[in-house]
This record gives sequence, structure tokens and C-alpha cells, in this order.
Amino acid sequence: MSIFDEVARAVLREGADAIIAADRNGSITFWNAGAERLFGYPAAVAVGQSLDIIIPERQRQRHWEGYRRVMATGESRYAHGEVLAVPGVTSDGATVSLEFTIVPLTDERGGITGLVAVMRDVTARFRELRELRRKLAETALRSGRQ
Repeated sequence: MSIFDEVARAVLREGADAIIAADRNGSITFWNAGAERLFGYPAAVAVGQSLDIIIPERQRQRHWEGYRRVMATGESRYAHGEVLAVPGVTSDGATVSLEFTIVPLTDERGGITGLVAVMRDVTARFRELRELRRKLAETALRSGRQ
């Protein structure tokens, strides 16, 4: 086994970030330990399920419109390392704030067969920023009164 294979296997299996792959129809085909920790589903449960298990219901229509567009055109504004920020939902129904990038999976002819997403939970950072903004607004309001 090459060093590349060893590194890839270690990152995919045990990486801190959630790594999820889905086929053209949005069925989960790969779910690493990071995804298990983040979303609360073991791989044996998640693999074969629709991505809907991690997408909040209010976001699903928008998600699937974008997903189908990427599958049809092969184009995504997030496919070149740009970070997407979205909410996600865990197995116990909790909402988490996610940042992630996507990488298209292609066949030998270059056609898209699915997507891989590398996701990170940024809920704590999102809450801290929201609290800082609230405090800034309060300070500005108090300053305006004096």
C-alpha cells in the first residue's frame, strides 16, 4: 500500500470532519466516523438512506433543486473549494450549523456520478458570533442614548 493510500484511508475513516458521499439520486454511499460523531447515525444506518436524514425539512426543496442542477449540468459554484454554510439536523433532531465543501465524483467519461461533502460543525462559533453581534448592537444602542 502506498503512503497516499494510507493517508487517504486514515483521513476517510477517522478524520475529525464528517465525510459523506452520495450517488446521483442523493442516497448515501459513504459515511465516515466523523459523520457518525456529528450526526449521530452509525454508518450501518446512514448508508443507503437519503441525504434527507441530515437536511432540515425547511431546507430540503432548495437543497434538492441545487443537487439536481449539479447532477444535470456538472456545475456547482461550490465545487472549487468554496465553503458553503448551511444548517443540518442530527439523529436526535438538534439543528447544527455546518460549513462544507463538495467534490464531484465522476466516471471515466467525466460524467458526474455523485458528490462527496467534507463537513464541519461550526455551531459553537456561529453562536459566539451571534452573541457578539447582539452585544455590539446593545452597546451601540446605549451609546446612542448618552
